[in-house]
Amino acid sequence: MPFTAQELDNIASATLDFYIKGPAMAQSIQGRPLYDAMKRSQKTFPGGKNDIRRNVKGEYSSAFQGYSHDDTVSYVNPANLKQTNFPWKELHSGIAMTLTELKHAGISVVDSLNGENTTMHTDAEKVAITNLLEDKLDDLSEGSARSFNEILWRDGTQSSKVFAGVTSIISVNPNSGFTGGIDRAGNSWWRNRAFVGTLGATDNTGPKITHSTSNQTLTKKLRAEVRQLTRYGGKPSLLLAGSGFIEKVEAEIHEKGTYTDAGFANTGKTDIGMADISMRGVGRFQYDPTLDDLDMENYCFFMDPRHVYLDVMDGEDWKQHSPARPPEKYVLYRGLTWTGGLVADQLNCHGVYEAA
Repeated sequence: MPFTAQELDNIASATLDFYIKGPAMAQSIQGRPLYDAMKRSQKTFPGGKNDIRRNVKGEYSSAFQGYSHDDTVSYVNPANLKQTNFPWKELHSGIAMTLTELKHAGISVVDSLNGENTTMHTDAEKVAITNLLEDKLDDLSEGSARSFNEILWRDGTQSSKVFAGVTSIISVNPNSGFTGGIDRAGNSWWRNRAFVGTLGATDNTGPKITHSTSNQTLTKKLRAEVRQLTRYGGKPSLLLAGSGFIEKVEAEIHEKGTYTDAGFANTGKTDIGMADISMRGVGRFQYDPTLDDLDMENYCFFMDPRHVYLDVMDGEDWKQHSPARPPEKYVLYRGLTWTGGLVADQLNCHGVYEAA
């Protein structure tokens, strides 16, 4: 028997809810470790604010001075607070399904909310409509997560309607430009570390690192960088790299490492695999396929998720919408919206490195 519009609406809402909150969103056709990490560390802010603001401070005026007897001493009036300003953005993703499509699948819909003249549906009918919805809602959930992940990585220049991502905050040229409205050129403490391309060498930047299996130049440099990234209290626990970068690190480790015959003795074959590469006190290197997609396969980002994170407006995190059918179209709609931005409140605990 035909489904009523209300019955169809309930089935669509339940299926969409499963895809957004259930296991489907946790599955990935391609791994998205940045997306996963940012979701875990995200914060919220109340609606009504024009921008996401944070107070930061990198300079101090107070200092001891020596004195004796009736020497004149001085006082300072510190005024070193600066405020970051990250505009929040609204994102939308939606799908449509026509009643014609449903008819092609053998499903009729009564265009009424009161459900007159309908009977109980068989399990077969319910399965048919659920299967049709699953294909569309799978596209909505996976496609939305995939595009959100790409926005997270990119610098926002692709569209003024989306928030600026990681590469706008952890810059390949940190000595110029602005982050959160604060000038990096005039505030040396408001810069990430970067060793990429042909950057001129300064106290926090330099050219890309040429790896050497004999001299271990890449791994030695990364160990030195960890000391600098933790110098001001940073804890860079998220290490995301492209395939080329990881291969170069593996090459240096393989050159100085030793294969064992444990696998051969126990299973009759030698295991040439390698465990995940990690750095003591920091974390393990994770392969992020999106860096390959963005032609950054030789890059690695060291991040402290405590100081770069998603900030989402209260009640607007992957919000589900079921717009009413317009009277002039026999189409059903489902949508998702997200409102917020990517925020940083410290930069000198993050770094970006390119391996050659």
